[in-house]
Amino acid sequence: MKTKTDSKFIVFSFLLLIIVLGNSVQAQKHEENKTLDEKVKKFLDSHANQWYDMNVPASDGKLLFDIIIENNYRSALEIGTSTGHSAIWIAWALSKTGGKLITIEVNEDRYKEALKNFKEAGLSDYIDARLADAHKLVNELKGPFDFVFCDADKHWYKNYFLAVAPNISAGGCYTAHNVQKFHRTNTYGRGRGISEFINYVDSLPDFKTTINESGSGLSISYKKSD
Repeated sequence: MKTKTDSKFIVFSFLLLIIVLGNSVQAQKHEENKTLDEKVKKFLDSHANQWYDMNVPASDGKLLFDIIIENNYRSALEIGTSTGHSAIWIAWALSKTGGKLITIEVNEDRYKEALKNFKEAGLSDYIDARLADAHKLVNELKGPFDFVFCDADKHWYKNYFLAVAPNISAGGCYTAHNVQKFHRTNTYGRGRGISEFINYVDSLPDFKTTINESGSGLSISYKKSD
């Protein structure tokens, strides 16, 4: 016949086992994260001067990384993969928050190069790379997304935003590359599409937008919480 002491011992042993197993899992996860961090850093260092094909500079990649980490974003969309530099920064951050990235590229050669880069960086599991026309696919994606990065055809910037904005979670963030403060008044040439986009987003009461010019220019629009 079991006594109260026996029951307490069994419960204590069970709780102790849970704690030990939990610590073991955390230690294993920490080691996996450390290994992945080292692999990504090594990849980025070895490719530091090789991102020529419409990719972001490292400073902008780090900014995207920081936004995701600081807000614990988990569901991300990238419009315009190129050969994958920005996606690697985004996916690296998502590997820490438990998230995943959908990234879209229309050019097959750039898409294939990006897939190789994702594999070499060790981030393929965190990226759903799609070869598609973003003009069409963005309208078909349901979301919800808490983070979006747009770096595609500038004349379509406003259209991309219009398609994605309803699927951005409250508190989520929409970022766009190559946006400078002067685009608010410059409506000529290549800047016209960017100007239309930034002035439209600035006018929205449910988004708060700033522009970071530390790199190539990044608009950062947070969707206000309900």
